[in-house]
Amino acid sequence: MKIEIKKSIKCVDYDVAQKFLEKRVEDVINEKKPELLWILEHKPIFTAGTSYREDEILNKTINLKKTSRGGKITYHGPGQKIVYFVLNLKERGKDIRKLIRYIEKCIIQILKEYEIKSFNDKKNIGIWVIVNGKEKKVAAIGIRVKRWIAFHGFSINVSNNLEVYKNIVPCGIYSKGITNLCSIKKNNYKYINQKIINNFLRIFK
Repeated sequence: MKIEIKKSIKCVDYDVAQKFLEKRVEDVINEKKPELLWILEHKPIFTAGTSYREDEILNKTINLKKTSRGGKITYHGPGQKIVYFVLNLKERGKDIRKLIRYIEKCIIQILKEYEIKSFNDKKNIGIWVIVNGKEKKVAAIGIRVKRWIAFHGFSINVSNNLEVYKNIVPCGIYSKGITNLCSIKKNNYKYINQKIINNFLRIFK
């Protein structure tokens, strides 16, 4: 199946990206356009998924954008790779759990190529690493399915500002922290976009 690859160099406004995604979902439903993989970074914004709670906002002054994806509250900003996709599950087997397993597998393999060991957690969706004996999240997953078209996607923290997460309970988890690749291991992550594309296409094409 053909998957269109889209890469944005400049930071993309969150609302602009959501409108683009929703339009592509309709186009895939109506068989007007192919599936999509889109890698970008967002301008700084806090977003709330469909299952967030008000008490997870620790700083009530932050600007919070409610969104249609699953999950809780998180932060997007420069230095975090956002990987949006639009995938037709009617053509790929109508199995959402399988989709999430594949996404987890994709992220774990990307990090493995940087010699970073990571793992999934059945209770807490996302990808985790052990830092000084503590579990910390390095990648988040949030999807929505409309008429068996899966969209939204996942994010990988590369060099983003970790201090901003003190304003929220990230992903609704009180007992674990957030980290990024640069904090885990000093590497040149310049070519991570290509590693994301290669691993995504290997699993989903």
